[in-house]
Amino acid sequence: MHYIDLIIFFLFTGGIVLYGLSFARRSVSAKDFTSASQSLPGWVVGMSIFATYVSSISYLGYPGKAYAGDWNAFVFSLSIPIASYVAARYFVPFYRRQWSVSAYSFLEERFGVWARLYASACYLLTQVARMGSILYLLALPMNVLMGWEIHTVILVTSIAILLYAISGGIRAVVWTEAVQGIILIGGALLCLALLLAYMPGGPKAALDIAIADGKMSLGSFSLTDVSTSTFWVCMIYGIFINLQNYGIDQNYVQRYHTAASEREAKKAALFGGYLFIPVSLVFFMIGTALYAYYKLQPGLLPGGLLPDYVFPYFIVNQLPVGLTGLLIASIFAAGMSTVATSITSSATIVLTDYYKRLRPQTSEREDITVLKGSCLIVGVLGATVALALVNVESILDAWWKLSSIFSGGMLGLFLLGIIGTGKVGMKRRKVAAMTGVLCGFLVIAWISADTWLGLPESGIHEYMAIVLGTLTIFLIGFAVTLLLPKGSDTGIKR
Repeated sequence: MHYIDLIIFFLFTGGIVLYGLSFARRSVSAKDFTSASQSLPGWVVGMSIFATYVSSISYLGYPGKAYAGDWNAFVFSLSIPIASYVAARYFVPFYRRQWSVSAYSFLEERFGVWARLYASACYLLTQVARMGSILYLLALPMNVLMGWEIHTVILVTSIAILLYAISGGIRAVVWTEAVQGIILIGGALLCLALLLAYMPGGPKAALDIAIADGKMSLGSFSLTDVSTSTFWVCMIYGIFINLQNYGIDQNYVQRYHTAASEREAKKAALFGGYLFIPVSLVFFMIGTALYAYYKLQPGLLPGGLLPDYVFPYFIVNQLPVGLTGLLIASIFAAGMSTVATSITSSATIVLTDYYKRLRPQTSEREDITVLKGSCLIVGVLGATVALALVNVESILDAWWKLSSIFSGGMLGLFLLGIIGTGKVGMKRRKVAAMTGVLCGFLVIAWISADTWLGLPESGIHEYMAIVLGTLTIFLIGFAVTLLLPKGSDTGIKR
């Protein structure tokens, strides 16, 4: 890597860390650390939501998917407008009225303490898995560029992110994400433009190859096949996972609280979601263009290179001096923003859902200490998972599998609390919810881990785990509510 590229890379990434550290003096209270005292403009929060979506899982995983296969995974992006609209219309007003910044306080009101602890534990497990995947993908380009040992890069990157996440809280994370979002969009667009410019035969040659080889296919449109990743399987999966993101994911809910008003929060939900669609399209176009580029020039690509490595290999070996550093910086920007989000949001959950339960009366200083200590612990756990994922072949597949298992159908429990239990007593609500969650968890385990558990194959694609798990929790919980005797109810209303 040329020294000019190194200078550009360190200027961008070091500048982000320093910018985040500049907010340290403003995070003097727990409220400011967790919600920025509800003072941020909508466009900044929206860009933060977008940057949370576009992690290095997207930046490297999506081109890798398109290079190795087709555009089937892009269907996930097409489902986002539905979730964004529902979020702006219903979720934002709902959470802005809640007294707690935790996304799971509502579940305690509806079903008791167990529901809040169950959902928050699932969230924490999911975030640790997510951070691990992203930190590993951050280390890939530097391993290709400099030959730096992946484990070392993971550790150094984790420390850099922890510095400003711990110092500045959610305010630092949101503002740095806004800057990082701009950097990563610019980097992706620039790379696509150069790739097409370098293409032998120009963009038309890339398009002809893509059409001839079926590289732009969105998947089968079969309505009956649920065993493969068809268009409809991906679309339904996308709707459910994005509704879960917007409706019960602390990363998103916490951002609703940071906006200066409900109107600004609604704008943020729509802007952040809709922006992801064209940007993710750019990533898939990059992957398809890489396929055409190396098919026309097979001697440029070494054999045995995994799909997730092709994009960084192109950046290192084909881009001119200066642009390589910019592109690697944009990949880092994508990953750093998402990891920082997971760290601060997870720390908020540790304080509100666990520590405050043991010690309800605490001082501001004690709360800040717990928040910063939790950031450190969560960051260390994420780095540990990243080190364990070094030999996983497809990071995108690994992330989606882990998220489906750990999320445990939390959306089903949330919907059951909103519309499924009516004006019934706490006892019936609790029994119904527990029964639904147990059945939902069994369904998810069967679909996602049938071979691990020695069970007969489900014949259902893993993407459908969260869909069927959510529906199982909601429908069984609702049915149990109707079937339980009403005599012991106290008529408690929500």
